[in-house]
Amino acid sequence: MIPNVLVVEDEDALAALLQYNLDKEGYRVTIAADGEEALMLVDERAPDLVVLDWMLPKVSGVEVCRRLRARPETRNLPIIMLTARGEESDRIRGLDTGADDYVVKPFSMSELAARIRAVLRRIRPGLAEDRLQHGDITVDRAAHRVRRADREIHLGPTEFRLLDYLMQHPGRVFSREQLLDAVWGSDVYVEARTVDVHIGRLRKALNQYVEDDPIRTVRSAGYSLDVGA
Repeated sequence: MIPNVLVVEDEDALAALLQYNLDKEGYRVTIAADGEEALMLVDERAPDLVVLDWMLPKVSGVEVCRRLRARPETRNLPIIMLTARGEESDRIRGLDTGADDYVVKPFSMSELAARIRAVLRRIRPGLAEDRLQHGDITVDRAAHRVRRADREIHLGPTEFRLLDYLMQHPGRVFSREQLLDAVWGSDVYVEARTVDVHIGRLRKALNQYVEDDPIRTVRSAGYSLDVGA
């Protein structure tokens, strides 16, 4: 699954530079120009990590961080704060507010990319690892291969992304709309029943040689990867 990074930066040139470089690193990037827009975008669809400027119009970066940490649904959202404030007291304030890391401007893009990878490994390891394991199912992201019970499973690109996402959150039930946003993207119009078609294909491939179905259908709710798989 491609991690979704929300960049909150009011300097257009820097925002464009961050988007370009993080795109190259393989992230899906969304830009917010102020703190108010950032909070709205998080409400619409929580990102996997936020790169947050300290000095922002409308709502400051520190206040955005504080509000996100106050909400149960975003309490553990990884946040890296960007700032020109290099004093120790400012760094302490940013970290005390809840930031997971703190990068002082000017910075190199390679440093920021390394910080992002480190935070994701520490807080969201499922997004940073090349290999996911759940029960007898193994997903190798680098090789784009799936194995179950020592047999190779051949999946299409969409089924691969679906399985990858479900394996990041075993036991959690996702609605069709949530899976559409996560796997197809919120900017792509696809009918909800399309999810059922691809879940069916994924099930057929995974269960070809094994009787136990790892994907659970939750009536009127959606789908989950069974924790007992």
